[in-house]
Amino acid sequence: MAAVNKKKKKNPPIDQDFLDKMETALSALKTEIVANLIASNEDFKEIMEGEEPKDLADSASDDIDRKMLEAIGTQELKRLKSIESALTRIKQGKYGHCIKCGKRIPQDRLMAIPYALMCIECKSEEERRNR
Repeated sequence: MAAVNKKKKKNPPIDQDFLDKMETALSALKTEIVANLIASNEDFKEIMEGEEPKDLADSASDDIDRKMLEAIGTQELKRLKSIESALTRIKQGKYGHCIKCGKRIPQDRLMAIPYALMCIECKSEEERRNR
């Protein structure tokens, strides 16, 4: 139990102004991603509806366009889920703390990746294991 109490002393609550700033940034990112997904979906619909008999090169180009839009959509959906998770952690008072070690994630890291789940050390360790 003593180790837990020491850990809490090392990790005081994050400044409310910073939390407000990050919540605003996350909400803006969320809005941007949703708009991009809607636009991508419209582009995807146009490609699909515009399908008419074409030569092989045009078909291949359209197929590549479709696959790129799908990949972008999948990536953006993952980011959207991460942003939603970060917004939830703000509400729960858990934002800005590594989900692995519990240490505070540096503000510089959160400014760069506002939906970061782990501190740099834990993220680096995870990436090394996944290689």
